[in-house]
Amino acid sequence: MKKTFIILCLVLFTAGIAAAQTVGGTLYVAVKTVSLKSSTFIFASNKGTLNYGDRVTVVSVSGRNVEVRSAGNPSITGWTAYANLSARQVAAGASSTASASEVALAGKGFNAEVERSYSSQHRELNFAEVDRVETITVNEDELRRFLEAGRLNGGTEE
Repeated sequence: MKKTFIILCLVLFTAGIAAAQTVGGTLYVAVKTVSLKSSTFIFASNKGTLNYGDRVTVVSVSGRNVEVRSAGNPSITGWTAYANLSARQVAAGASSTASASEVALAGKGFNAEVERSYSSQHRELNFAEVDRVETITVNEDELRRFLEAGRLNGGTEE
């Protein structure tokens, strides 16, 4: 009985994600800000920026990338990674006790309780170092130079 219920829940969840990824589906921005690009190329020109919680409509899908149109401003259309979006509605919280990144993680099902449970099971992991690494930012010019110096694929998809 429990297995049947779990399988049914997974099927419905997967169907919800699949439906949201179809053209015309609704998704929500699940990161603090996202720059929409003119194509799936990492260095494509920026066409606009959306913020956490903004509702978008799927225009088209290409692999792990989704072309979306802002529901709040239909003139803003562009490509982003599906990982920046959520099928579940997220609320841009006015809470002063949670950071935007914490709210984004909670929108994806990760919260303080899950973190405590995980860290108590994996005491050998250095979560302070993970927090430090998350603060590192790299601008687009630095990233381009890095890719060129390493003769990497130049940011093309796949």
